Amino acid sequence: MKPFTDEDVEIYIQSKVERRHCLVSRAVEEVQKIIQQLTAEISYKAVRFQAISNSGIHNENIKDKPALLAKWSAVLWRKRPFHPSIQVLAPSHFLITVPLRGLTGYRESQVRHWRYYTVNGAKLLSSVRDPEELHQWLEVEQFSKSLQQWHEEDVNIEGDLVPAKVLIVFRDLVEKSIVSCNLSSKVTVLESFSSVVRVAVETSESQVEVELVPAVEIPACWPEKARWPRCLKRWPSQEKVQCIKSLGFDLLARSNYHWQLCFSRAEHILMEGLDEDGGCRMKCFRVMRQMKEDVWCAGNKPVITAYHLQTVLFWTCEKYPRTKDWSCFPEAFLRLVQKLHKCASQHFLKHYFLKNTNLLKYANTSDLDLVASKLAVFLEKPVFCLD
Repeated sequence: MKPFTDEDVEIYIQSKVERRHCLVSRAVEEVQKIIQQLTAEISYKAVRFQAISNSGIHNENIKDKPALLAKWSAVLWRKRPFHPSIQVLAPSHFLITVPLRGLTGYRESQVRHWRYYTVNGAKLLSSVRDPEELHQWLEVEQFSKSLQQWHEEDVNIEGDLVPAKVLIVFRDLVEKSIVSCNLSSKVTVLESFSSVVRVAVETSESQVEVELVPAVEIPACWPEKARWPRCLKRWPSQEKVQCIKSLGFDLLARSNYHWQLCFSRAEHILMEGLDEDGGCRMKCFRVMRQMKEDVWCAGNKPVITAYHLQTVLFWTCEKYPRTKDWSCFPEAFLRLVQKLHKCASQHFLKHYFLKNTNLLKYANTSDLDLVASKLAVFLEKPVFCLD
C-alpha cells in the first residue's frame, strides 16, 4: 500500500464503493418489497398502522396540503434513489419506520406533567424520569384529531401514548402477519432484550437485520427544542432551510416511555443537491463510509454507523460552506476523517438539529477508542487498501 493518489481514489470507488452501492441497493429493493407486503397485511388487520410506501408521503396532513406535497414530490423526483422509510445503518442492518394512522393536527404540549406509572400501568411512588433532549412524551390530546383506538388501554395510560405498549401491539401483529402472508421462509422475528421489534429478512445475497419502528409523522411543524439553523451560518441556504422546516419531523417508538425525535426528511433534503456547486462532498462521504465498513469499523452492529458519518458530514459542511473548501478531494476527505477521529476520541458527536444531544453517549467506549486508533493510523499515513 502507498499514500493515495487520484488514480487510487478512482480505482477504490470503482472496485469498492460502486460495488457496495449495487449490493445495498439490491438488498434495499428486496427488503422493501417484503416489508411492504408485511405492513400491508398489518394495516389490513389494524387500522392504526399503515403500510410503508415508495412515495415518502403517508400522513394525511401532507396529502391535504398541496404546497407541502409539491415540495416533497420535487425532492423525490431527483436522480438519487430514495426509500423514505429505510435507513441503512450498515449493509446488513436497516431501520424501517412504519407510519401510524389516525393522529393529525399535532401541537406541542405546553404543560409539564409528572408520571407515576410503569409501562404496565402499575402505580409508582416516585415519578418517571423526564426524557432527554432527543425524546419527549406524547399525549393523545396533543392531536386535534385522533382515532378512538388511540384512547384504548392497549396503547394509552392516563392520556399518554406509551411507546412500549404500541410496540407490544405491533410485535403481535408482525408475528401474526408473517404467518398469514406466508412469509415465514423470508422473515423471522428476532429476540430482543428491549421492546424494539427486530426481524431477520432473507435476501438473494444475504440476511439483513431490520428494526421495524412505528412512527408518528408530524409535517408542517418544527419542534421548539430544535433551535436550527444556528445564527450567521451560510450552509444550508435559506431556501433549503425553509423547505426542511415545512416538512416537519417524526416521533419514533423506540423506548419504553419516550418518543424519539427523527428528522429523516430533513436529512434527506440536506443530502440532496449537496454538490450543485461542483464540490466533492458526496464523494468524500461515500469513500469515508466505505473505509469505515472495510477497515475502521466493520461488522453488522458497528459502533459508528452511516448515520454518524452523515452527521459528521453535515457539521463539516456547515463549518466549511465555501465551494473552494470542497474543490480538492484529498484535503476535503482528510478534513472529514479528522472530524470523525475527534468525535471517536472524545466519545462525543453532537446531533445536527439538537445540539445538546451526544449521539455517542451510550456507545461502547472501548469500541470507540479502537476506531479512533485506526483513524489515527490512517491520518498518519493515508492509504487505501485496494485488494
